[in-house]
Amino acid sequence: MATSNPQQFKLFSILILVFGAGWIWISAVEPGETTSGDIPAPQKGFLAPDFTLETLAGETLTLSDFRGQGVLVNLWASWCGPCRAEMPAMQRVYDQYKDQGFVVLAVNITSQDSLTNAVAFAEEHNLTYPILLDVRGEVADAYNMRAFPSSYFVDKDGIITEVIIGGPMAEALLEVRAMQLIGETR
Repeated sequence: MATSNPQQFKLFSILILVFGAGWIWISAVEPGETTSGDIPAPQKGFLAPDFTLETLAGETLTLSDFRGQGVLVNLWASWCGPCRAEMPAMQRVYDQYKDQGFVVLAVNITSQDSLTNAVAFAEEHNLTYPILLDVRGEVADAYNMRAFPSSYFVDKDGIITEVIIGGPMAEALLEVRAMQLIGETR
């Protein structure tokens, strides 16, 4: 049986360390080279991408104007089954917590829907929170939308606290998140 030479082992270990350090140095990517300095999609812990859109009522709203309040940004379309299923629960939670600083901004991705259908949907469900119209798909692009519905819970500082892709969201989840956003705990 052959015995190892401790000197050879040390030399081999040093070579491995030098090679590894060299590989890391050569293959390092400068910050921003992979995503142009932007995160690829809005994520928990990051500032929510700001947007300004017109509502069904013709009012112009900007997300950052709601700093100091807890906001649910919900991207939806009238033809989306899970969107239809979660809207009544969103309305109930909004009604319960709006006076305490909870806001729902329901962004209709009108570029993949129609204004007529969005209006009919809001009327059918008696929605009283702002319905914003993303006619050019700018918010869908900024939020890298992959599925309907997509929901972003945004805290009082504009930071995303949770992202939920798909749905429908349960009313209990909506209520707990609304309470967390306005500073109540459960």
